[in-house]
Amino acid sequence: MRLLAGITSAQGACAALRMWALLQAFLPESPSRVRALCTMQRVTAAIALSLGLLACQAKAPSSTPTTDDKKSAAADQTATDKKGAAEAMKQPAAVPAPADVAAAPADAQKTATGLASKVLSPGKGTDKPRAFDKVKVHYTGWTTDGKMFDSSVARGEPAEFPLNQVIPGWTEGLQLMTVGEKRRFWIPESIAYQGQPGAPAGTLVFDVELLEVDKMPEPPAVPADVAAAPANAQKTKSGLASTVISKGTGKERPKAEDKVTVHYTGWTTDGKMFDSSVTRGEAATFPLNRVIPGWTEGVQLMVEGEKRRFWIPEELAYKGRPGPQGTLVFDVELVSIAKPPEAPVTPKDVAAAPKDAKKTASGLAYKTLKPGTGKTHPTASSFVQVHYSGWTTDGKMFDSSVSRGEPSEFPLNGVIPGWTEGLQLMVEGEKMRFWIPEELAYKGKPGRPQGMLVFDVELLKIKG
Repeated sequence: MRLLAGITSAQGACAALRMWALLQAFLPESPSRVRALCTMQRVTAAIALSLGLLACQAKAPSSTPTTDDKKSAAADQTATDKKGAAEAMKQPAAVPAPADVAAAPADAQKTATGLASKVLSPGKGTDKPRAFDKVKVHYTGWTTDGKMFDSSVARGEPAEFPLNQVIPGWTEGLQLMTVGEKRRFWIPESIAYQGQPGAPAGTLVFDVELLEVDKMPEPPAVPADVAAAPANAQKTKSGLASTVISKGTGKERPKAEDKVTVHYTGWTTDGKMFDSSVTRGEAATFPLNRVIPGWTEGVQLMVEGEKRRFWIPEELAYKGRPGPQGTLVFDVELVSIAKPPEAPVTPKDVAAAPKDAKKTASGLAYKTLKPGTGKTHPTASSFVQVHYSGWTTDGKMFDSSVSRGEPSEFPLNGVIPGWTEGLQLMVEGEKMRFWIPEELAYKGKPGRPQGMLVFDVELLKIKG
């Protein structure tokens, strides 16, 4: 269910970073999307404020190779996230601007890119971070007129992030520092936000203290054949090309509905790495039918333990959406395959509400399938945890948390009206079937399930 407000600012869109980047364009409309977007909103609100320096570059995902489709994050803002965002957006107490905020002084160190800096206090170590390392810093940022736009110091909480996921001036500048060092940077717009709407404009001034460096593994070597698939590559009708790097030990191949765990690295054809689970030291797990088409198709060719290189044409990747452009090259190792639970059986009364169903004034019909054990009902502003399955009236299931084996959590006022109304009739432990007329569902919006929708919903927990 595309139910929550999108991340509209430049920083917000990038703060979502890559976790849901490839996933969003292919996530079915479901309450699970609400949970995902709620999480993303809370994360982006925190990161966009605590890291007012995040680069607004479309990136591949940090934990799954998925597509960055900003339009997929559009919907109703929830009261829960409004409150959280409002609290996060409270302006911290201003840190006084430095006397030289208007321009870098004559004794500032300058690089070929135009970055200027000077050491305010030396560090204790000799080791400097690399572009792909994670760093922990305290910082304050001002525009050259002395206006502070962000400060971890004022919030009393340092910021942590991968150094290659921030504006270029930060990526370059922090590599000059050692742990314990404090340095002032004058970052020209060309290596800051480059005039992006909603971001601080012009030259930006930062005081940065490097607290910690978390060394990450060396990036994988760029493949020699990154520019184009070799003549011996296996090709499919869709245009996907691949070669086996090392054979697997498994016998079974995953299906589109299976959940897979993989290690991967992605490059553009000019050899630039845009994402890698290998450098993060953490494998990615995701449903195979929730990623870009090239991944869904390609990983089904593999067995567990196999490592394969893919050349994915743009029409099977981002299709011109924000994200890495053109043909993408991925080295993928299939670590494991997890089969999903059996799909729920289509209800016999899916075509229409039976005579014994109760109806509300709005036209919502429902019947209890299993009584609950709770005493209280959720309110419209409650955050709930549920298991659910949804069908159109012709019996086609379009989404199910049961099939995924993972319940969904979301704010009740952030879903379609039929859900907001219906779940307030339930208590914890209860299972109900709802027949939700179109005017209480998606109202004919393109790309959503059409007409009356039928949901089996089990209310697991009222979280607040």
